[in-house]
Amino acid sequence: MAKKAPGKKTPPRSRARAASRGQRGPKTGGWHEETLERMRRLILAAAPGIAEERKWRKPSNGMAGVPVWSLSGIVCTGETYKDTVKLTFAKGAGLPDPAGLFSAGRGGTRRAIDIHEGETVDAAAFKALVNAAISANRRTRSGPPRLLAGGNPQIARGDGDGPVQEFIAAMPGWTRGAGQRLDAIIERAVPGVRKAVKWNSPFYGVAGRGWFLSFHVFTRYVKTGFFRGASLRPPPPGESKQKEVRYLNLHERDTLDEALFTRWVRQAAALPGWLM
Repeated sequence: MAKKAPGKKTPPRSRARAASRGQRGPKTGGWHEETLERMRRLILAAAPGIAEERKWRKPSNGMAGVPVWSLSGIVCTGETYKDTVKLTFAKGAGLPDPAGLFSAGRGGTRRAIDIHEGETVDAAAFKALVNAAISANRRTRSGPPRLLAGGNPQIARGDGDGPVQEFIAAMPGWTRGAGQRLDAIIERAVPGVRKAVKWNSPFYGVAGRGWFLSFHVFTRYVKTGFFRGASLRPPPPGESKQKEVRYLNLHERDTLDEALFTRWVRQAAALPGWLM
């Protein structure tokens, strides 16, 4: 049994104050700071250029101000408590959370992720949540994206998953589900895939190799273009005026062969892509 170091007794009044803080902290250093720093690195990796600052110093957590990350509005905050590190998303109630990361804050608009000692968070799912929060901020500021001819969303050019998720969220009707499905398959097939929106289309690529795929919304179908499609085996069925490009057109009632599409994505990602 560990022994206390010799020293002065704690005055009764101080003991009472410490007991009153028992459930909430303050806690800094150790696994709390390590966990918060790990999540900070994920936030910065998910959204280069995101602003970070310290606000609202609270005696309850002993921190020198609460870390706040913002891009087009507050994305999330980080706090340390006795048993948890808490990441709170300002618009969490409206964000997709397929991995079930949110564990707290069921009322109002905020949602939080509570991380206990020894726990880890799915990095890819967390970064997707960060980008979804940024997209929600942008939609709030600028209103819903305009749909161009054929229903294709008009989204500002931008790098990262955020603009891509903003594009997919704006896809009309059944095409939104198709976009979500394509995006999920590509992410699984190529871990760490590079994303961007250019010319009102999501682009997917590999760092240092260029872009290998994009898709676009038309009136009756979603057109997926493989920039080196003629080199894939078997090649996608849709031909192009450009010799190397091949297309796959998805209509509302089409059944997507996910296994074949996954093979195409992996082959395309392994080839030299389109550099621009």
